[in-house]
Amino acid sequence: MTISSTQRRLLPLSILASAALVACGQAQDGPPAPDAPFVETVTVQPRALTLTSELPGRIEAVRVAEVRARVAGIVLTRNFEEGADIKQGQVLFRIDPAPLQATLSRAQGELARAEATLSDAQAVVKRYTPLVAIEAVSQQDFDAAQTAMKTAQAARQSAQAEVETARLNLTYATVTAPISGRIGRAMVTEGALVGQNEATPLAIIQQIDTVYADFRQPVADALQLRASVAAAQKTGGNPKVTQPRITLSVDGVEQKREGQLLFSDISVDRNTGQVLLRGQFPNADGMLLPGMYVRVTAEQGVDPQAMLVPQRAVQRSADGSAQVVVVGADDVAQARPVRTGSMHGAQWRITEGLQPGDRVVVGGNASPGAKVQVTEPKEPAGGQADPVEAPTQPQG
Repeated sequence: MTISSTQRRLLPLSILASAALVACGQAQDGPPAPDAPFVETVTVQPRALTLTSELPGRIEAVRVAEVRARVAGIVLTRNFEEGADIKQGQVLFRIDPAPLQATLSRAQGELARAEATLSDAQAVVKRYTPLVAIEAVSQQDFDAAQTAMKTAQAARQSAQAEVETARLNLTYATVTAPISGRIGRAMVTEGALVGQNEATPLAIIQQIDTVYADFRQPVADALQLRASVAAAQKTGGNPKVTQPRITLSVDGVEQKREGQLLFSDISVDRNTGQVLLRGQFPNADGMLLPGMYVRVTAEQGVDPQAMLVPQRAVQRSADGSAQVVVVGADDVAQARPVRTGSMHGAQWRITEGLQPGDRVVVGGNASPGAKVQVTEPKEPAGGQADPVEAPTQPQG
């Protein structure tokens, strides 16, 4: 076929145009251009995650006993060291027993008199009994003798009660510990007059080898917790194992301990919509003191398909909505809106917006719609630890 001179002039132009189109196609569908930015990505995979909530709480003693003076008198001695651990029945204070001993002696004298009166009345009745049968004594005199005997019996019973009361008050002069625990400061000193018209406080004993942590939780979370416990127990697990674990850390001191959830209150606070929960914790070393502020971490259940991404992967828009940048199969960056849950360590839990296998950008400058070159992160993204044990950080 013969090519004209005009066709020979147009042929180089058509070859150049075809080459340009091929180059454009390679730019869109082929490998990224050498000048495409490098980005670091992590591949999202579902994993089991223990859902937790961190709440403020206060430490309370398991048992509290307020030692008071039960009788009036002068304190003679204090027999304990303030802040020490004491045993039940240990002597704490001694109150002057002399007035109480005198009262006991007086009551015993009244009892002896009442017994003598009763003995005389019984003798009269015994003497009148055969005489009234032969009418040697009038029935009226016999009835009066019987009444006198019953009155004497009542007087003796009352005198016996007075003796028992006086003896009991004498024992109260020695003040002992009603429970075992740690005793605080003494509220009175030697020489103080106590128990005068009131039960004077002497000291407070608190049992703290085991303590309570009282904290409040929104009612929705409390119902979720109860449901998770019920579901675990329904499977036939050991109740002690299926009980939600509670860990607490003392503010300023790294003290983390595991305890047991005891109960939730039977009513909801109308103002806050929260319920009161109580956990029990071992405290053999006495580190946790009543009234201490703590942070309580309570397990709410397990999400078997949790999606976690490093905190730096999540970006916030002006309206507060969250989004991440995802690299598709064609190495093109795309912005994707997501919904975040709670923080777990340095990672966000993503509740909506991601699928298993998505590559999420955690480093580099990737513009949505642009080709990128993907590299692995230089260090573990967000310091990923075992997500099942990662504690939830408070939001806000």
